[in-house]
Amino acid sequence: MKVTEQESNHNNLEQKSIKELVTLINQEDLTVAEIVKAQLESISALAEAIYQALSDGGRLFYIGAGTSGRLGILDASECPPTFGVSHHLVVGLIAGGDKAIRKAQEFAEDNPDLAWQDLQANHISKADIVVGIAASGSTPYVVNGLKTCQTHKIKTGCIVCNPSSPIASVSNYPIEVVTGPEFVTGSTRMKAGTAQKLVLNMLTTSVMIKMGRVKGNRMVDMQLSNDKLIDRGVKMLQNSSNLDYAAAKAALLKYGSVRLALEAVN
Repeated sequence: MKVTEQESNHNNLEQKSIKELVTLINQEDLTVAEIVKAQLESISALAEAIYQALSDGGRLFYIGAGTSGRLGILDASECPPTFGVSHHLVVGLIAGGDKAIRKAQEFAEDNPDLAWQDLQANHISKADIVVGIAASGSTPYVVNGLKTCQTHKIKTGCIVCNPSSPIASVSNYPIEVVTGPEFVTGSTRMKAGTAQKLVLNMLTTSVMIKMGRVKGNRMVDMQLSNDKLIDRGVKMLQNSSNLDYAAAKAALLKYGSVRLALEAVN
C-alpha cells in the first residue's frame, strides 16, 4: 500500500470537536517542514537543473493531475507578477486542461498519452525541463509524460510523496517528500499538498533570485498590477533613494518598474 493511502493516525473524527480537529490537523502539519528539510539536497539538485535550463533559454514545465496539477499551475502563474518574467517561461499543465483547474475531469489523469500531447502543443524541446508533480508517484498522465520526455532527451524532475515510485524512476532529478498517512485517510490535498507547495516555493524562488530577478531581498521586477503593489514599489524606491513618497511614485509610474526607476534615480 502507498504511504499516502495508509490509515490515518486518528480515528472517530466525526466525534471530535472543531477545536480538537484543528489541533490534530496542526499537529500533523508540523511534521511537514522537517520532512521537506530532509530532502534539501535533492531539491537543490533540481533547482540547479532548472536554473541551467532557463539560463540557456529553455523553459520549465510542470505536469500533474488534481491537486498536484493545480499546485503546479499556481506556482507557474505567480512567476510573472512576482518576478516580471514571461508567462511562457514557467508553464503549468494539468490533466484535463484548464477546465480541470476548477472542476475534476473524470479519468483524464489515467490517459497515459495526454501529457505528451499537452507538451507538444506547447512546442516542448530539448532545451526545456519538465517536472512531474504527483503525491501518489504513479499517476499515468505524469509517468508516461516524463518517460516520453526522457526518450526525447528532455530533462525531467518530480515531486512525489511515496518512496521508490514509478514517477521517480523516470525522473533525472527526483524529490521524494514522504509525508506519511493523511489526517483524513488518502486526502493528499493536506500534508502531501503542503509539502509539494513548500518545494515549489523553493524551486522557483531560488531560481529566480539566481537569475537576477530579486535585488537585495526586494521584488524589483514585480508587475505593478494594483494599488497595493504600486505602493510597495514606491516604498522600495524611498528606501533606496532620497525621494519622498510623491516623487518616488512619479518616478515609478514614469519608468514602469522598480528596477528601471532605481536605475534612473540613483
